[in-house]
Amino acid sequence: MLERHYPCYLASEAAQPNEALEVRDKYSGEIATRVALADAAMIERAIAAAAAAEPAMRAFPPHARQAVLEHCVARFRERRDELALALCIEAGKPIRDSEGEVTRLIDTFRVAAEEAVRIDGEVLNLEISERAKGYRGFVQRVPIGACSFITPFNFPLNLVAHKVAPAIAAGCPFVLKPSEKTPVGALIIGEVLATTDLPKGAFSVLPCRIDDADPFVTDDRLKLLSFTGGQVGWELKAKAGRKKVVLELGGNAACIVDGDQLDRLDHVVERLVFGSYYQSGQSCIKVQRIYAHRSIYAELRSRFVAATRALTAGDPRDRDTFLGPLIDDASAERLATWIAEAERAGATRLCGGARERNRLEATVLEDVPRDARINRLEAFGPVTLLEPFDDFDDALARVNDSDYGLQAGVFTDSLAHATRAWDRLEVGGVVINDVPSFRVDNMPYGGVKRSGLGREGIRYAIEDMTERRLMVLRG
Repeated sequence: MLERHYPCYLASEAAQPNEALEVRDKYSGEIATRVALADAAMIERAIAAAAAAEPAMRAFPPHARQAVLEHCVARFRERRDELALALCIEAGKPIRDSEGEVTRLIDTFRVAAEEAVRIDGEVLNLEISERAKGYRGFVQRVPIGACSFITPFNFPLNLVAHKVAPAIAAGCPFVLKPSEKTPVGALIIGEVLATTDLPKGAFSVLPCRIDDADPFVTDDRLKLLSFTGGQVGWELKAKAGRKKVVLELGGNAACIVDGDQLDRLDHVVERLVFGSYYQSGQSCIKVQRIYAHRSIYAELRSRFVAATRALTAGDPRDRDTFLGPLIDDASAERLATWIAEAERAGATRLCGGARERNRLEATVLEDVPRDARINRLEAFGPVTLLEPFDDFDDALARVNDSDYGLQAGVFTDSLAHATRAWDRLEVGGVVINDVPSFRVDNMPYGGVKRSGLGREGIRYAIEDMTERRLMVLRG
């Protein structure tokens, strides 16, 4: 079970000014624990501490940053079961998925530890003309300074890790606002960080009310804002002033199944079902749209619907459960509304759709109009759309017919089709012969269009969190 209460972390130290934030068990709806809630004064102190810690973090050597990250890896391994259970309770994530996210948390910190000691510069040959004879250039990467991180509810361990771990590796102090729906994982990370040798004030982990969160975005002492969440991110970018901004804002990911996949259709369907419904579809790269070649469409539809109906829904603590609850009642109600709208506009529901509180059956829709909200917007839940295609180039065009562009998947045996998809799909990443839901934590990850700005992935995040500083030497 969870602890009775959890402190927040202000300027590297635990603080328990209140127990004002109730965290609910997303399956039972009961209060699972209470968490300290930061107010405006605490946020101000945290930002001031982060800004004051910039010189100490800049001077904190790479081997010491690596040691901090390795310490975290060791502690997370020791607390693996505790972290997984906390995630299962506060997010409603099935226990097997929760255990998988703890593994990714460990991987992310481990990769950051490796990267901490290889943030390299370069030597420039400046003698491009006679006037530069005898000059040499040298570039080093230096920490950008204090960073602000805002993270969502759906991966409350690993999406925190993707901001915190590269910040430590880069030598940047930070303030973090975790989702108020799932703050416990971030606070356990804060508890572990508090036992390290990080300079005083180097980090704060502060759950807070939305009304108090503006300084995370607007304060000029913060040099970078990294936000993962919904389309409100574009509004935050407009308010962020001169600071660098990195946004990961979701998508409505599509997957193409080419006509040459009949002999391996069971494998394809297995991956499509996983990509569509893992953690109840609450992932920005969940499979939302499936385009299958007409020659195999009927067979794929039959197998996909049967496999979807066979999914086990229930208590996320049960190891047999694949489909847990959504994060709250409002999310399930929104999706039920979108499904009903699509059906009124001519869509056919092939299975699912029933709702009870924050639980929604895994749902498959066919013949969904292009302008339906369930097609145009991010579902972020257990709903998937099926559609046949006749021409591969037309399928690519349908994938691109979206305001989002995070990742896409293509099942094909054709190298020509694979490279054409890579060339033409307007997304941040193309996954060949797997679902767009695939992610390894060291790869560049991010999107185009409404899906965001910039790239995550440890090395790429470190690049955002450092600046190039040039020295010119005249011989």
